Amino acid sequence: MQIKGLAHIAIQATDYQGTLDFYTRVFGFRLGHHWSLPRYRIQDASMLVSPDGRTCLEIFDNDAVIAAQGRKAKTADEIAHGALLHLAFYVQNVEDIYQHALEYGATPCEEPSTLTLGEPPLLVKNALVYSPNGEVIELMEEVRFPGIPKD
Repeated sequence: MQIKGLAHIAIQATDYQGTLDFYTRVFGFRLGHHWSLPRYRIQDASMLVSPDGRTCLEIFDNDAVIAAQGRKAKTADEIAHGALLHLAFYVQNVEDIYQHALEYGATPCEEPSTLTLGEPPLLVKNALVYSPNGEVIELMEEVRFPGIPKD
């Protein structure tokens, strides 16, 4: 068995078009495909392809009935906590993308900073925002993990 990488992460959007706009304008995702599937009450679904052309975000409308971990939050203020904690994107410049995300409706979670993790020390420059849809998104500059060769 050979795993090639992460294929996609699925998001159920309270504001479908707004969610598509956020990920395309802030992170440069492109629309790869759009569909509906009445069997699962999916009126709108899209696969957004990341700038690297490999990983995707699958966006579903708010009424779609799809397999999900945990329960759906009843209100926008309620937090439904499940196993998935956040999405993380490698970015070229944390401060720039953090500000760009805020301009497109994200709200601050953790301002840009540099963390020192573990031994040997690993420096991680990151920030966190809440997307307009509510996902927690980590923005981080590329990290070289000791002992893992770069392709």
